[in-house]
Amino acid sequence: MAHGRSRYGGEVRSVLTRTQSPSRDAKAPGTWLLLAGLAVFALALGCYVIYAVIHPKNFTLDPVDLAVYRSGGLIVRHVRPLYNPHLAAPLYDWAGYGRLHLPFTYTPFAAIVFAVISFVPWGLSQQLSVAVDIIALLAALWFTLGGLGYRKDRVRVGATLLGAGAVFWTEPVLRTMYLGQVNLVLMALIIWDLTQPDNEKTRWWKGFGTGIAAGIKLVPLIFIPYLLATRKFRQAGMACAGFAFTVLLGFVILPGDAVKWWFGGLFARSGRAGFVGWAGNQSLDGIITRLSGSIHAGNPVWIVTAVIFGLVGVAAAALLDRKGHAMLGLLMAALTGLLVSPISWDHHWVWIAPAVVVAGHYAVQAWRRGARRTAAACAAAAVAIVVWFGAWPTSLFGARPNLGHDSLGLIWIPRNTDPVRYIKVGDQPWLVEYHWHGLALITGNAYILAGLVMFGVLLAISLLLPVPTKEHDDEPGRSQPDQRGHLRLPAA
Repeated sequence: MAHGRSRYGGEVRSVLTRTQSPSRDAKAPGTWLLLAGLAVFALALGCYVIYAVIHPKNFTLDPVDLAVYRSGGLIVRHVRPLYNPHLAAPLYDWAGYGRLHLPFTYTPFAAIVFAVISFVPWGLSQQLSVAVDIIALLAALWFTLGGLGYRKDRVRVGATLLGAGAVFWTEPVLRTMYLGQVNLVLMALIIWDLTQPDNEKTRWWKGFGTGIAAGIKLVPLIFIPYLLATRKFRQAGMACAGFAFTVLLGFVILPGDAVKWWFGGLFARSGRAGFVGWAGNQSLDGIITRLSGSIHAGNPVWIVTAVIFGLVGVAAAALLDRKGHAMLGLLMAALTGLLVSPISWDHHWVWIAPAVVVAGHYAVQAWRRGARRTAAACAAAAVAIVVWFGAWPTSLFGARPNLGHDSLGLIWIPRNTDPVRYIKVGDQPWLVEYHWHGLALITGNAYILAGLVMFGVLLAISLLLPVPTKEHDDEPGRSQPDQRGHLRLPAA
């Protein structure tokens, strides 16, 4: 540290120094990383396939959400008996799927998109859903590494495979595949869109994909204020245009349903998706509801808390971006969305996957510079995320939860309300989540607690880092293709 600098000022300033490009002779590390990535990913995928083969289908696949998507698509196509022409809003007045009577809780545009899925035979679509999720996981991590400055070479391929293998057996990832959800696909779309080269001539549409993602699930709308706060007005405008396109298309094709969704206030009724205080809801609203003892009592507290976290989170994300760490800013924005959303089901937390890769990247860069303690801290963070969000055998919980048979996360250790029972009785003071105590309060809120820790860490980093000089601007797409180090961590 240079004389005259404060301890923090000198340390955080060292973060902004780029890594020099690897030499042409450094082929062995890339080769070994590629081989390691292939081995780890093949092991993770192989174990999943073997597990699926030796167990009944409902151990690894119960695609109720995929069935809801498909049903919405069939209604859009006017396929009976799901479609009822006598209803003013056939999509949202639909009785729902299965014994839970799961309603269609997405936008009219989402139903239009899912109409494409409905052409695929049901049996085949279930298998395709798993394959698409695996591809989307790989794509999301590939784009994440691109945002960190990696080229299309063996290092990037190896790191993608290694990261995918590491996070494959996390509960949000497996739960997304189990339910046939679209979280991994939307995450890959957003990361791809926002890490495109920032070129007004060739990438003038940058941000439009994020708007499309928000048109399917509303939570990605958090990226619009994030883009505005980072002064990326063109990208924010394109995101708004993409979202507006989805809304208008919904009114054109499904006018009755669109009116009910947007003007009837369905988009704001989080209760349509299920019990807000249920263990599966790992958002601020979820934990506040559980601690308050009722949905009504928790709602005012959540609104105030969500506004505060939303403003602070977006501001911190913008600071990270302005200070040259766009991937951290993007992850902070995504984390803020997870926290402030009324509903953040466990499978929505797939954003931990790119977070693990980013933490691993920083660990490697710190190690190369001799910052051993910093490297250890970043590596420990990556491992901690994988372990904390890991899919653990249900047999360890002492009792089988009501949500599948195996590979569930820590949040399912405490007893939780059967969704069928909640549908029958509504919000009652004796529901089990309202009476958690001791360890149940930690494990049952595991994801939201981890999210709050990550929020605090990223907030601290955003405040401690100084504004870089122009040559240290690290926005994805503006860095040179052969420059990989985006974050030089303080020496330790």
